[in-house]
Amino acid sequence: MRLRHRKCIPSCSSNPRVDEDDYPWTHNKSNILAWLHKSLTRKSEFAQCIATVMVGPRTWIGGIFNRTGPKRSGSNKYIDFIFTPVQEARYQRLRERTNVPYDESRVEHQKALVELWNLAYPNVTLKGLVSDQWKEMGWQGVNPSTDFRGGGFLSLENLLFFAKTFPVAFRRLLLKQPGERAIWEYPFAVAGINISFMLTEMLELYLVKPRCQHCINFVKILGEDEDAFDLLYCIAFLMMDAQWLAMRASYMEFNEVLQVSCAQLERELALEDIFRIRDLPSYNLLHS
Repeated sequence: MRLRHRKCIPSCSSNPRVDEDDYPWTHNKSNILAWLHKSLTRKSEFAQCIATVMVGPRTWIGGIFNRTGPKRSGSNKYIDFIFTPVQEARYQRLRERTNVPYDESRVEHQKALVELWNLAYPNVTLKGLVSDQWKEMGWQGVNPSTDFRGGGFLSLENLLFFAKTFPVAFRRLLLKQPGERAIWEYPFAVAGINISFMLTEMLELYLVKPRCQHCINFVKILGEDEDAFDLLYCIAFLMMDAQWLAMRASYMEFNEVLQVSCAQLERELALEDIFRIRDLPSYNLLHS
């Protein structure tokens, strides 16, 4: 299957808004783990929220991760890479998943959406595929199908994987638990769609063959674990949430929070001693 071409975006680490003095990542795992632990335990105390910070409808989809141009940082030179048969097969299957749009007329897509509701709110009966109830999960309107434009069916699969595989962490982020949270929270479901989109762009899944070190390392991990992308999604969601609290962010800063999280994932995937998804320093977030 031939995927539609996506506009290539630069490395997350090339974004000038990320100040490495403020977010002191290094290639040392102990330093990264120390920051992650601090981010998870740090409580957020927000200043006054401006009532107009949330702009018009659909602004969270697609445009939230808005960067242009093919330029990459000097450390991400293009590298020649030869697939193993397993790596190539799994990489192509993953690419095919990114090309499947959410189709509200398909029964299997409808069932998947209802399943997500039941996993999120097992004691609450869903009134319908179009209902005000969806707003409780963080969809922008009464019909979630209109929010899938940026992430397609893959983003729903990612949310389902998160809910099934790490139900405690999933519900903690969904319900914004435990302890003191932000006064102004991000919408859970729409944030999840943006994370799916972010990862497909970061890993260059629009390309037939990866070119950068972090992308190549991911393909190697994928060769060891076919669920690597879905696991990375769960890690990215937890990292984003931790960063949201650490930065004391508001809606207008969600783009920056995503970019900081993306840059950290790129750095971790580029480490020399990363062979499996559990080798990532941030993997511990899944069991925190």
